[in-house]
Amino acid sequence: MKRLKSKLSSMEPNTATYSEMYDGRLTIIDLKRSSLPSVNDFDPTYYNGDIGFFITGTHKLAQDIPTVTIIIPADKLLYDEGGKSVKRLRYYLSNMQGDTSTYKEMYDGETIMVFPSKAWDGHTIEPKIYFDPQYWHDDISVNIDTTNKLSCDKPTMTWNIPVEKIGVENYTLAAADYCLREFAKYIDELNAELYNRSRPDNENGKYYLYRPGGEILLRNTAYFAMCPQKNYENGKGNTVYLLDDDIPRPPKMCLCIRMQVQLPKRHLRKTIRMLCNDLPDAVDMFISQFDCLKLNEAVSLAEKQAAIREWLKRSEYCAFIANGSILPRSKGSDLPMENAVPFKSTPEDEIEICGIRGMGFKKGVTVITGGGYSGKSTLLEAISAGIYNHIAGDGRELCITDDTAVSISAEDGRSVKNVNISPFIKWIPNGNTQNFSTERASGSTSQAANIMEAVDFGAKMLLIDEDRSATNFMICDKVMKELIEKEPITPFTDRVNELYKKHGVSTILVIGGSGEYLSVADKIYMMDDFQINDVTDKAKIVFEKMNGTIKNSISEANWSQYRNLLSNGFTSYPEGMGSEKLEVSDMGFILIGDERIDVRGLHNVITKRQLDALGFMLRYLEVSNKEKDIDIVKRIDELYDMIEKEGLDIVFSSYFTTCERFLDMPRKYELVSTINRMRKTEYKIK
Repeated sequence: MKRLKSKLSSMEPNTATYSEMYDGRLTIIDLKRSSLPSVNDFDPTYYNGDIGFFITGTHKLAQDIPTVTIIIPADKLLYDEGGKSVKRLRYYLSNMQGDTSTYKEMYDGETIMVFPSKAWDGHTIEPKIYFDPQYWHDDISVNIDTTNKLSCDKPTMTWNIPVEKIGVENYTLAAADYCLREFAKYIDELNAELYNRSRPDNENGKYYLYRPGGEILLRNTAYFAMCPQKNYENGKGNTVYLLDDDIPRPPKMCLCIRMQVQLPKRHLRKTIRMLCNDLPDAVDMFISQFDCLKLNEAVSLAEKQAAIREWLKRSEYCAFIANGSILPRSKGSDLPMENAVPFKSTPEDEIEICGIRGMGFKKGVTVITGGGYSGKSTLLEAISAGIYNHIAGDGRELCITDDTAVSISAEDGRSVKNVNISPFIKWIPNGNTQNFSTERASGSTSQAANIMEAVDFGAKMLLIDEDRSATNFMICDKVMKELIEKEPITPFTDRVNELYKKHGVSTILVIGGSGEYLSVADKIYMMDDFQINDVTDKAKIVFEKMNGTIKNSISEANWSQYRNLLSNGFTSYPEGMGSEKLEVSDMGFILIGDERIDVRGLHNVITKRQLDALGFMLRYLEVSNKEKDIDIVKRIDELYDMIEKEGLDIVFSSYFTTCERFLDMPRKYELVSTINRMRKTEYKIK
């Protein structure tokens, strides 16, 4: 529209005729034969690319109301048989029965491959049939898979976009996470066009894209991978011609975005428009409007987070919260609370890491106290959230915590198998606390088992909230110790310093109802209206004045475990059944084989998709196991190495029709803890 803009710009501001626009006078110059004189012509058709705008007067008394005829090339509106966009897919869909419910041809991708006329040895190769459900939109491919056998009308689509098309050079979790979030707005626009409140999704059609919270995790919904380039030309129908141009086409690094599409029931024309027109157009729009500057900001934040984590590992600190962080969450969501009090370090503990000032929490024993609703649990939750990176705007993006930290609580009723809990439980009637098993643990024995398992797996930081703990496990004051002579429980107060001094395991506790921990803490902080203060010296004085010094005379504990997992009961097949069972409940249960595993006590599982992944990862370990005596930690390490190389999707199976398709990676600790809560398994005592 450059010519139209030039004419409008040169008009008098008070024009009423717009004659220059209607005339469309232009000068034609033949560049190939520059010796010829230029020619004047009149053409009121203006172009934006290859789209024309023919402007004429409506009538002589309405010169300021032009009539505009838009001229759009047909190939802009329709992808014909010679078009490039997912041509084979359009062919399959166009030839399906209108009432299809299986979309078999789309999933099969039956293709006739025609080879070059002569092979390298001079022989002619006859065309062959291949099954290839990968379709091409220019140089962007899309893989279409069944989600499961009961959801044929809801395919899973993975778009593979070469990274050079969007300028991505950093193939990190943060980059993939940013791309997923940016792609969402284009999917929202498509869904807004489809939405009809009077009809269900299976009639309207709908696009499903995973919407993460503030955390950045390894996902099977957005990742980078090497993907093949297109090596053929489309022919008629489902025929393709293998290229014979001697141009190497090695795999390219691609951004892979996985989504699902609910296809409209008995509406193939709409299905074709959704899959072959609208969705490819949305991908093109995502590419053309991609903001590399914002991507670089997300990557820079991730690099800063990684630098802080590395600094913590080498320092005397186990956690850091930047000044200005917003810790409280909005009610009913994980978003930062509006008008919340920004976090500000105590003067005594303010440090600077990588140019960021904030509060450092030293290794050792730290107590956070305060009155009700003062913000102490909110602070502990922010420290817990810091085991994962978060996006800018979450409020906790610069809350960084030792990533081995584990949130510990009591779990009445959990299964415990062959765990040494003797550091905390001296004796149990008719039981052995060095080899403790129960189908339904009490609050104190479950919390003891949780700590022992965390320490055994290598956790270097425990996060404990008094409100989630068993009172008799956490404390036993001086009066009760004098009164009860045969107390089997050694309270956590008596072991917390030993854990750090002998094993390097720090603890941060939220305590509001007991002063017993004031005597064993290295640091004591008071929360008041979400503001933190160092009250260590004051608290020590108050405690000594009120209680006197407590002498801890207990002997050092044995923290070792003596068990190996056996294959008995470690299976996804219910007893007497020939098919597997796997379901993941929104209520916090994994049903696999004959097991109903309660994982509600795994507080560091922060997304439902992590829970789904735990189910699939556990099932993968079970079906791939060939050992009677299982080194489960080694097997889990091998699984995570495999996922790092091949992606999280390797554990997914479409066989399980009630399980979700999108997965988030949990930590190794949560997978071990899930196995620890199984009731049908057996262990061999070393």
